Amino acid sequence: MTLVLILILVPFAAGLGLLCLRPDYLRRILVGCTTLAVCGCALALARLPTPVNLEAVPLNHHWINVGMMLIEIGMGLYVIYVGLRAKHPLIVALMLAQAGLMGWFELTQGSHLEAAQNLFVDKFSVIMALINGVVGGGICLYALGYMREYHEVAHRDIADRRPLFFALLFVFMSAMFGLVFANNLKWLFFFWEITTLCSFLLIGYTQTEEARRNALRALVMNLAGGLAFALAIVWFYKQAHSIELQVLIASKQSLVLLPAALLCFAGITKSAQLPFSSWLLGAMVAPTPVSALLHSSTMVKAGVYLVLRMAPVITGTKVGLLVAMVGGVTFVVGSLAAITTSEAKRVLAWSTIANLGLIVLCGGIGTYEAVWAGVLLIIFHAVAKCLLFLCVGVVEHKLHSRNIEDMSGLILRMPRVAVMMLIGMAGMFLAPFGMLISKWAVLKAVVDANPLLSVFIVFGSSATLFFWVKWMGKLVEVVGSCERVKKELVLGESVALYGLSAATFLTCLLFPLISSRFVEPYVVDVYGQSASLSQGNIIIMTIMMAMVMLFPFSFISYGHGVKVVDAYLGGANVNSSVRFLGSASEVENVTMHNYYLRSLFDETWLSRWGVIGSAVLLAVMLVMACL
Repeated sequence: MTLVLILILVPFAAGLGLLCLRPDYLRRILVGCTTLAVCGCALALARLPTPVNLEAVPLNHHWINVGMMLIEIGMGLYVIYVGLRAKHPLIVALMLAQAGLMGWFELTQGSHLEAAQNLFVDKFSVIMALINGVVGGGICLYALGYMREYHEVAHRDIADRRPLFFALLFVFMSAMFGLVFANNLKWLFFFWEITTLCSFLLIGYTQTEEARRNALRALVMNLAGGLAFALAIVWFYKQAHSIELQVLIASKQSLVLLPAALLCFAGITKSAQLPFSSWLLGAMVAPTPVSALLHSSTMVKAGVYLVLRMAPVITGTKVGLLVAMVGGVTFVVGSLAAITTSEAKRVLAWSTIANLGLIVLCGGIGTYEAVWAGVLLIIFHAVAKCLLFLCVGVVEHKLHSRNIEDMSGLILRMPRVAVMMLIGMAGMFLAPFGMLISKWAVLKAVVDANPLLSVFIVFGSSATLFFWVKWMGKLVEVVGSCERVKKELVLGESVALYGLSAATFLTCLLFPLISSRFVEPYVVDVYGQSASLSQGNIIIMTIMMAMVMLFPFSFISYGHGVKVVDAYLGGANVNSSVRFLGSASEVENVTMHNYYLRSLFDETWLSRWGVIGSAVLLAVMLVMACL
């Protein structure tokens, strides 16, 4: 119980402290100490047997509920103020509907809204806590150096509001810990809404017109999910007279199918599935630590966490099938859209949306094999994608561009960062790295449960392979001599990137241990059985991993002593390795560009039809849940 309280309260207290701290050296000390404390507590919690009895330490739940209610009222008033100031009536309407529903619920049922267990820790909670603490902590360390350079070098025209920025990061982290440990649905909803408000403020950090517009879009879509969440709580209490998540999961489908469908809808909005993906793409306007925080370790993972929690309820139902189809459509559309853009952060955003779609597909199928694969996907995606986002942020600062075409020869210009990007990309799709293992497990689970859904996985995975390979090719492509960038990384960036690189590799290397220690026990607790890889497959993959270990080491000193010679151009070179004599004796420059296949399909077309298709599926899902 003490560890859980520390994980929730320490980041929150640090956030309040950071809001008041101006000196940069004091900020670095507080961020570093808080990150170490959070990581240490998360690791200590992982060593405890689960489920953990969290009622050993008595809490005054009445005053906690009162405090939460007051904070919710304050957040609601602020959101209404934001909507009025922005002349955005939909924000005001959604907030009033949500506040009115929960206010009525409190007034009419308040004396009965007690949970036998407000907090709950199982293996899934521990996995999410480790991701939030370790990956989220790495993002906070990285942000120290990044935000200093962001304001002092790259964006001097933007107001320096770093105290607010770091305060929001840690309040966000605190809310995520509360979210994954909450068993009381009212408490879960409270933390859910804090993440919504923090994400709105972080996306709009720069206060430009584009940032404000994208922040408002994110707020609208997440408020829609919040309203569905509130409806789920009220409906479930009317049916079962309980507000406990574990009771909902264990209840009969006929009683809780509609609340489960509404919670899946909330999870789909938070995880930026189609038709709500635009808010996550718009979040790219924020500084890179925000992108990494929202896309990898926390915000979007809250959505898929809730969907996977609902998996035992919706498995084998029409609601589950439609949730799986929404995830499948998002996976295919997101993967194809990532092919068509050359902006690095947008590729990562679409890739995130696509991979989350695959996790939602697992939750919709809901079998023990699918849930096992879905949890593994969460783990592998969190570390590898966070690493890639942070690397792209460094490259953008040094090269003043985040266009993939401008990253040609990065292995010579920024060899350390390039190697770490290659590790992150390998973790996303290359055998025997984790994401490929998870996708194989997803495919097997889908074939066993509903073979028709395997079409989504086949086409989406093929597109995934295409856009990762062409980006990796750009990093190692050498056309001419390149000038190396001086001082690639500052201290905070180095700690975060090297740590995440090691975490990506170790997660992939030790995944059988992670599966047996954390994932399989959770699946067994829920379903009574679990999936796992055979001993032979584990041995083969271990051998492959040992061979892959040689890959990054070959690039460590790539920029030293490498002689770039002229490319052979049929004997027509002209005083340079990148110029040749073309037709009509014209001197031409050698250029290489990736394929983006925009003549076949473009991002706008894919988004439009993806939004239409997924919106229809969600509407049908809610109708089926009501029948």
